[in-house]
Amino acid sequence: MAEAPERVTEAAARRRRTAYGLNTALAVLLLLAAVALVEALSYSHNRRFDLTEGKRQSLSDQSVKVLRGLAKPVKAVGFSAPDRGDRAFLEDLLRLYAYHSDRFTFELIDLDRSPATAKRYGVTTPNTVVIESGAREEKILLPTEEKLTNALLKVTREGKRVVYFLQGHGEGEISNTDRPGFSQARDAIQGANYEVKELLLLREKDVPENAAVLVAAGPKRDPLLAELTALERYVRRGGKLLVLLDPDQAPALATFLEQYGIRPGQDVIVDRLSRVLGGDYLIPVVTQYESHPITKEFTLASFFPFARTVDALPSPPQGVTVQVLARTGEGSWAETDRETLKLGQARFDPGKDRRGPVPVGAVATVEVKPPAKKGDAKPAAGPESEPAGPRKARIVAYGTAAFAANNYLNLSGNKDLFLNSISWLAEEEDLISIRPREAKSTPVILTARQGQAAFWVGVILPPAVVLLASVGVGIRRRRAR
Repeated sequence: MAEAPERVTEAAARRRRTAYGLNTALAVLLLLAAVALVEALSYSHNRRFDLTEGKRQSLSDQSVKVLRGLAKPVKAVGFSAPDRGDRAFLEDLLRLYAYHSDRFTFELIDLDRSPATAKRYGVTTPNTVVIESGAREEKILLPTEEKLTNALLKVTREGKRVVYFLQGHGEGEISNTDRPGFSQARDAIQGANYEVKELLLLREKDVPENAAVLVAAGPKRDPLLAELTALERYVRRGGKLLVLLDPDQAPALATFLEQYGIRPGQDVIVDRLSRVLGGDYLIPVVTQYESHPITKEFTLASFFPFARTVDALPSPPQGVTVQVLARTGEGSWAETDRETLKLGQARFDPGKDRRGPVPVGAVATVEVKPPAKKGDAKPAAGPESEPAGPRKARIVAYGTAAFAANNYLNLSGNKDLFLNSISWLAEEEDLISIRPREAKSTPVILTARQGQAAFWVGVILPPAVVLLASVGVGIRRRRAR
């Protein structure tokens, strides 16, 4: 009779084991279903969050705009080797580009194992990327975000537009690599897939028809009357003009701008804040930007060395829309007494000087009259052939040329402001943004006391805690015996 309870006990144990097994299987199935659901959601709702300082793991605004605006597929072929340390960096960079556009794809090739593919693309050096779209190719050695984005522009944009730099009046030269030269500005414009040329109007009847933008970078002397007339014809046919006008230079060009609602001042801007930042008080700091496509979402400070005011006329001529682009800070003013300025004794004079914020840049849009119909009399000042259809000329003027020169172009937001102006003038607003920058190391600098504390806390304390814990456990075991 004692066997019956034992059978009951074994049956109950069997049922419990079966129940445990079913529960375990169900838990495993639920876990797998949850994992599958998370994977499905992550695939369809993929999001990245960059918590690094300076957004090192994110692309710049310009790169994202270019990627999202791709109208046709682009493929990147990267060549590296498995044992190279830069392979991981290259793969991460290309993945960032692919994340922002379905039209961008990439492939990583082992240079040693795929000699035929390397020969086809003409690649012999590791860490090389070839960007291709249709029949166009662009090869990049030692790729960075800036190089990749510029290559994207080159293979996807139709044609190459020309930016001319006016010469013959003491302007900055695009071939000059010294501090006051404009070689870096030239390189930056070329990187955006423009062709850059010099223009000597004394040898030309008119500004060339293929001019996307004409830049007058700090003329020291006035253009001749015939040149000013050519500039006027250029504006009347819908031309795009960027004028960088230093104080007390080219007065006739300043008068030329006034007929389009832009007034350069007869003054020099003084900014005490610059001295606080370690600069000279004649380098105004600009942080106030008006609402305009050039300065949309622009938050970087820019610096305008030895600048004059550039204001918008309160009552511009008919057909002209004008506005201020940027202003200096509260602690600045427009100084009119040049003698005290030379002596380094400049001070604000309420009766003569203009208290800050003062304008340092302005932009004008000029309505161009439609061409005369056949048989009608031509306008007296118009060119021989007007463009078909209505157009609008665009003019941007700043009170200094030095902010775009080699020694200041890469300072804070100067380069972005300059290139944004070029893009807006060329009617390519999609390129207006904050551009890629080199990733910079940010070392942690500790004092002697902080270094000692870091050494004790990070090096000595952890093993000491483990050692003490081991000794304590050993002592307790001996006492327990």
